Amino acid sequence: MGDILLTFHNFGFQYNAQSSPTLYDINFTVERGDKILIAGPSGCGKSTLVHCMNGLIPFSYKGEMTGSLTLRGSETAAMSLFDISKHVGTVLQDADAQFVGLTVAEDIAFALENDCVPQAELITRVREVAELVNIAGYLDHAPGELSGGQKQRVSVAGVLVDDVDILIFDEPLANLDPATGKQAVELIDEMQKQTGAAVIIVEHRLEDVLYKSVDRVVLMQEGRIIADMDPDTLLSTDILRDNGIREPLYLSALKYAGVSITPDKHPWNISKIILDEADARKVHNWYCSKDAEAADAPGETLLDVRDVCFSYNDGIPILKNISLSIGRGEMVAIVGTNGAGKSTFAKVVCGFEEALSGTISFAGDDFCSYSIMERAEKIGYVMQNPNQMISKIMIYDEVALGLRTRNVPEDEIRERVEHALKICGLYRFRNWPVSALSYGQKKRVTIASILVLEPRMIILDEPTAGQDFRHYTDIMDFLERLNRDGITIVMITHDMHLMLEYAKRAVVFSDGRIIADDTCSNILTDPEIVAAASLKETSLYELALKCGIDDPRGFVQRFIDYERRTVREARQDG
Repeated sequence: MGDILLTFHNFGFQYNAQSSPTLYDINFTVERGDKILIAGPSGCGKSTLVHCMNGLIPFSYKGEMTGSLTLRGSETAAMSLFDISKHVGTVLQDADAQFVGLTVAEDIAFALENDCVPQAELITRVREVAELVNIAGYLDHAPGELSGGQKQRVSVAGVLVDDVDILIFDEPLANLDPATGKQAVELIDEMQKQTGAAVIIVEHRLEDVLYKSVDRVVLMQEGRIIADMDPDTLLSTDILRDNGIREPLYLSALKYAGVSITPDKHPWNISKIILDEADARKVHNWYCSKDAEAADAPGETLLDVRDVCFSYNDGIPILKNISLSIGRGEMVAIVGTNGAGKSTFAKVVCGFEEALSGTISFAGDDFCSYSIMERAEKIGYVMQNPNQMISKIMIYDEVALGLRTRNVPEDEIRERVEHALKICGLYRFRNWPVSALSYGQKKRVTIASILVLEPRMIILDEPTAGQDFRHYTDIMDFLERLNRDGITIVMITHDMHLMLEYAKRAVVFSDGRIIADDTCSNILTDPEIVAAASLKETSLYELALKCGIDDPRGFVQRFIDYERRTVREARQDG
């Protein structure tokens, strides 16, 4: 047995404000050097489990603990939060929420300053840790000047500087573009190897985390641990699918082809999986048995953007001669690296920012002459974080707000609000406070507040960020229904799975320019576009190559078509 750091024994926890426990009968051990992935649907208890590990329970979140939780042999209930923090460090999902210093160096040094470490030793330690995470060249920079991946490195450094035994990463990939997310997984793997600390990753994006190996996957459901296995064993079962967790796409494709998934094939990673000739033949036969779907004819142009340029007050160009047409009834994904101009493009179209040059037309009308309110009647914009859009206490009042500012009669407001709430599956909550809703339900409230204005197009910024597979599917199936009803949907996203599953066309931004406008399968199988826009090639492409398929792009497209035609249609019918 190794060096045991943390032990849960018959552990349970119930918040004071709740009538039933959140965690039940948890038995779970963490040893030095372990690398563990914790997965499970939203509300299953993952965050509560992490809060128990890092001391936020019971010091910040009050409740009743049962059973035993020991850290290096001592009951955490008898330890101070300060003592626990010396052993357990947490890197939050939102790096910006973790910064406390005006510069990178100050932020990394924060814990050492609290410990009254002598300045000479402090400076040396800060530089050592900065070099360890490859951020030493940015010590004088303000955290806000850094990219998403660099911010995460600073957050990791701020935890490592205390030389902790356990590193917890809470959804480290949620706000990162695919390439930066890949770098984050590499960073976590490198830190674990260099420090020897135990690493615990809480994340929905299972396939992305498994780009690097983990020792165990702990799967939670309804406050209980239902699986604690090595990845090869877990992925050889149907536990993920049965519990609403997205399995890697290449495994779905292999199962469709009738390939048996067993631990000896090492299914945890597409690069490591072992497929024999019979397996490859099954995949090839499945591919040949599926017909390619005909591409939809482009609809009448709804939004037409020509040669649009934009920069903020500093004069640095953000959008550079952007030209783009979106047809009526399309469902389009806009993708690209953090800072490429995607969200800025949406803000310029909606009138929150004014283009320096170029033209924007909507249904043939000059959109540049429209006010923000006039544009909002045509195009609805849904921000990534619903809490940034919601300003009313009650759900009904929030959805009615836009109509009331337009002086619409109350009788008409009630009719339109109730209709929008029914479409969004929120009608029975119409008299509830917004605070009583889950994050995904709040997202639906923001969509309803846009729908009630009867726009012809909706732009959504990261519609599924931080959502588990079930809530992700609920949101996207709902958006598909709106799309079938004639509303044009534009999604700004870092989620390549979402792009493949739901959008038939993707527009790729890089450094303020559009560098590709093509089918999703073509984009995610083009190495040059993938590299230039910080995307990530789909594992389906590598599977096709492994199986000797001559047209890997065609294989990816056939898989997408099959999913759309069968699996998702069956889900909707159910």
